[in-house]
Amino acid sequence: MQQIALSYELLRRYPEEAAILDRALTIIPNDVAVKSARVLVDFDWKADTRPLCEMIDSILAKDPGSISEAADNWFLCAVLEHDPVAAERALVAQGDNPWWSDNAVLLSRSFGEGLLARVMKDEPKARTAFNKARAEQEKIVQAQPDYGPALCVLGLIDAALGRKEAALQEGRRAIELLPVAKDSINGSLMIQYFAVTAAWAGEKDLALQQLEIGARAPVSSVVLSYGSLKLLPFWDPLRGDPRFEKIVNSLAPK
Repeated sequence: MQQIALSYELLRRYPEEAAILDRALTIIPNDVAVKSARVLVDFDWKADTRPLCEMIDSILAKDPGSISEAADNWFLCAVLEHDPVAAERALVAQGDNPWWSDNAVLLSRSFGEGLLARVMKDEPKARTAFNKARAEQEKIVQAQPDYGPALCVLGLIDAALGRKEAALQEGRRAIELLPVAKDSINGSLMIQYFAVTAAWAGEKDLALQQLEIGARAPVSSVVLSYGSLKLLPFWDPLRGDPRFEKIVNSLAPK
């Protein structure tokens, strides 16, 4: 069932995804992974964070021992609510696991620490965390120099650190290494995350161009859902631009 639900998510067929997960929950009502997937449908589809945060509150109140299974979503909820204390607790619960997993795009705990610090306007802490994330990611790229998703993430980190030219070069190289024709899912992700890289690098026109291409892709990443575009800090550099708001509105629930 979860594989079918994932397919619906990639196709932005959220009503069908919700129905499949609701059915799964009648069979395994206490499964944290399924509950997490279900509340994220509301986030992706409607930009509704209430089910997500209510689920985290419920786990912490009734079964705190299982919170590690939903630590990534706890961190997401805390970042969206600008709650640094909860976010730090979520990162501890996350351990060494990636904070963000979107098919082949994996963002480390250090990346999450940098994102949180930037959201909280603590630039020295953000730079320290992103520098740590870069050192970790550089080792991954050195071990897999022709692996597009690893370069894609390095580009994101370099953009966060103000290394504009390196970031754009790495993002473009990731698209070359993993084109949509070779891998329709992860190839689309290379374009969609390159839009974030360009936005963070201050290349707004390029970011919007890539975002438009990504929005037309046959499959969608988590980062390009309506909820993510509406609320995720990744897209903050583009907020207020009419071209960006038009793309966001085009993905709003009908």
